Amino acid sequence: MGQPVERESGEAAQSELPPGQRLQRGWPVTHYGPVPKFRPERWEFRVFGATADGEKHCWNHEEFSALPYTTVVADLHCVTKFSMLGSEWGGVPARTLLEIAPPAPSVTHVMVWAEYGFSSNLRLTDFASERTIFATHKDGELLTAEHGFPLRLVVPHLYAWKGPKWVRGIEYMTADRRGFWEERGYHNIGDPWREQRYSYQEEPGDGPEL
Repeated sequence: MGQPVERESGEAAQSELPPGQRLQRGWPVTHYGPVPKFRPERWEFRVFGATADGEKHCWNHEEFSALPYTTVVADLHCVTKFSMLGSEWGGVPARTLLEIAPPAPSVTHVMVWAEYGFSSNLRLTDFASERTIFATHKDGELLTAEHGFPLRLVVPHLYAWKGPKWVRGIEYMTADRRGFWEERGYHNIGDPWREQRYSYQEEPGDGPEL
């Protein structure tokens, strides 16, 4: 478990944090449920739902690992109030998936699916950000199992729960619906700069229509 940086040693960085966050040294392990065992021969990444061609697109681990690799230097803000600044995330940009398996024109949201049926919903505009990345590496090293190996989504401009660990696919959706934590009281959008932590803070238009 990492330790918070003392304010005296991180004054400038502290000023860069979203409201209510504290600067963190190290990377705490936070997740719900057990760490899944990676079985490369069974692993598959899927893009399905409202695809432009109506088909499901699948990659095994070797094929996914051969997709174009890039790095993004970005912060990570956890809803539990710690923030890590300036990490280098390496992996496959979300935009790459949108290009090779495009959504239908009517798609407005995606559901990111992970192991054990975990899910997180995102607006298509958030998913399509040039900084959204399916990360395999952090600071040049492979992710550990506890931090999401072999694949986690990083959406730097939203709280970290919007980027699940152990991702297995994305579903294109023509209407919004809540994911795992969103169904359990977390904000549907999750913008840390607006401190959108909980569903009771939602304004009209923030969540799915009832």
